[in-house]
Amino acid sequence: MLEEARFHRDPALLLCISLGSLLFGVAISEIPLGSKLSVQEDNSWVSSNGDFAIGFHNRPDLLNQFSVGIRFNSKSIHVDEQTLVWVAGGDVTVSNNSYFQLQENGELVLFDALKSQEVWTSKTSQLSVALAFLHDDGNLVLLNEKEEVVWQSFDNPTDTLLPGQRLSTFRTLIAASQNYVSSFYTLYMNASGQLQLRWESSIIYWRSGRFSHSNLSAILTSDGSLQLVAPNLGPVWSVFGEDHNDTIRFRFLRLDVDGNLRLYSWIEVSQTWRSVWQAVENQCNVFATCDQRGICGFNASGSPVCTCPFHHTDQSNSKCLVSSQHECKLESVMVEHANMFLYGIYSVNDSISITSLDQCKSMCLSDSSCTAVTFSNDGSAKCRMMKTWYISGYSDPSLGSTSFVKRCSDPIAADPIFQLKSLPQARTESYKICIPCLVGAASGSSFVFVVIQLAMGFYLYKRRNAYRKLASLAYHSPGSKCLIMLSFTEIKELTGNFNHQIGPKMFKGAISDNQPVAVKELEATIEARKLRAAVSKIGGIYHKGLVKLEGYCCELDHRYLVYEYAKNGSVEKYIEDSTLAERLTWRKRMEICLSVARAIFYLHSECREFLCHGNLKCENVVLDENFEAKVSESGLGMLYGGASSHRASAQKDVGDFGKIVLTLVSGFKEVNDVSDWAYKEWMEGHPDNVVDKRLKDEVDAQELEHALRIIFWCLQADERLKPSMGEVVKVLEGTLPVDPPPPPFRCGRAQSEEENSSGLGSET
Repeated sequence: MLEEARFHRDPALLLCISLGSLLFGVAISEIPLGSKLSVQEDNSWVSSNGDFAIGFHNRPDLLNQFSVGIRFNSKSIHVDEQTLVWVAGGDVTVSNNSYFQLQENGELVLFDALKSQEVWTSKTSQLSVALAFLHDDGNLVLLNEKEEVVWQSFDNPTDTLLPGQRLSTFRTLIAASQNYVSSFYTLYMNASGQLQLRWESSIIYWRSGRFSHSNLSAILTSDGSLQLVAPNLGPVWSVFGEDHNDTIRFRFLRLDVDGNLRLYSWIEVSQTWRSVWQAVENQCNVFATCDQRGICGFNASGSPVCTCPFHHTDQSNSKCLVSSQHECKLESVMVEHANMFLYGIYSVNDSISITSLDQCKSMCLSDSSCTAVTFSNDGSAKCRMMKTWYISGYSDPSLGSTSFVKRCSDPIAADPIFQLKSLPQARTESYKICIPCLVGAASGSSFVFVVIQLAMGFYLYKRRNAYRKLASLAYHSPGSKCLIMLSFTEIKELTGNFNHQIGPKMFKGAISDNQPVAVKELEATIEARKLRAAVSKIGGIYHKGLVKLEGYCCELDHRYLVYEYAKNGSVEKYIEDSTLAERLTWRKRMEICLSVARAIFYLHSECREFLCHGNLKCENVVLDENFEAKVSESGLGMLYGGASSHRASAQKDVGDFGKIVLTLVSGFKEVNDVSDWAYKEWMEGHPDNVVDKRLKDEVDAQELEHALRIIFWCLQADERLKPSMGEVVKVLEGTLPVDPPPPPFRCGRAQSEEENSSGLGSET
């Protein structure tokens, strides 16, 4: 929330600072409109006390990529320790020759020269910004002509809080990205004022206290405490650093890349930052702290380490994945890991049941999609079943949990072990130089060198294709429910550098052995957390009427979804092409309507969590090799637009379904101007006039009547009159009658006559 505060300036002080700028060539805290920072010039804007500066910084994990942000700038802090405390756009990076500017319209803009576009803005062009200041506390503020703060970096934190900076309700800190991959970890302030550390927004692994007060905010104090503060009441919850109340000049609170929240203090004597408090004392209790590197444990010195106790497959490369069971020649066995707790990631959909240890193992062995189970007995015997290759967890001798990982019982050739024999005693007699021996040794060395080079080349080739093989394995495996994460490089390989476009931003690709996939390009501006949350939800959905999501790419500014490939393409192309339209018989069109209705009903009512399609149209209804209809791009509506109620989202899908049915019946692609005409023809007793002229005399009159009534009910302007998808399915199946509808584009009933049900009849 913006502070309605005034930032008063001392004219004499500003004059002195301006003179200092001319004499010594340094930036000052006041930043006039038009000021610019560039990567090439490596210039910066500095606060008046010199403690903070804003400028470009080379990302150490990304080659030739730069971010712009605020860092510590005090001369008492070595340049290598001048930590970033705010970054414009969070994970946004730009190339060389890019710039950051306070434009004349009052908007802060980060411009990428390579892309020739703005990649981040403060969105303040309409707020009458007059100038900017970099405050002595590290806060970058934009002021209007009345010297009121209209935007500030303190209200838009990235991964760090500075003393005096508040985190208000619904605000988040997001851990920094690493190697093109955005972080899964966030610190979130929920509606009740509780701080939560989250992984992918769905897993909460640390909480502050819970309070009944409203409008709480978190604040880091200068004396080294993190507090939850209520208006007019002061702090209601506090935690303190080890050096609380000590004289410390610089502090900050940061959500680190390992998912832990830590308070840091600058130690003058050692010239280092020291962690004086952390939210999760045991790092192994941070969810997925080892990510895909295995299981968290502690070494002899007490430091957390990640180890891989699972059998590595050739496809796993450097990742710690459980072995695939789909290629087992014999049967599977359960390998026991004592004092270990496991859980699935990517996606998190473990099932928990109350059962015995033996039954827990048997359940996994009998389920082809199960990869591992963890049995715990902390008062009640619980069995946690995982159905993903991506498994993390932690181990400790004090844990009472026992885990079992499924693997093939096929005989595996043992690695040869070469026993070193003791060398013969050295002879004391001397030897003459043997020229042939030297030549032979040199030739042998050359041969060995060539072999080593060839082996290295082969290794690099195998390494480059490791992910592709992994994707292929997942795709081939019957019943596999793995959601594959791919890099942008792998996406380019799968699609042949995007050479085969099959639709708007849709490309055909192939995993090895020519197994086809469809790759959908999404907007690069989609927030990484939002995309991962969406695919985590969509990836766990399986229905014969829905196109299966196989994997995704979320790397830097690249966003792609990988779907199973539908051989016969979209329904839209059959509607547009007169020759292809002949294959869409009346019977096939009605089958498509029913298949789509069942798929959308499944999303609305039969998933574990409500899901709307959000963008239902003929383009997103595809036909597989058997000419059966499937709905693609399900759930992508959650990536765009704001939040809406389940009812509103469901009603949008219902309306879009009505348009699809009207397109299939009439043959018109654009139906917005057709429904009134179609309704008029139907009311005047000429429903046949609405039917696609390319259809012969094959139309069933009763089915046509039901289809038209469904269309007009689904397209009602009054949302209260629209049916549910469950009712639509029953009408299409012939188990529910349907009443004549009112005109679709006017409210058919007054508010006083509102009924709880639609015009579809009661089930008999």
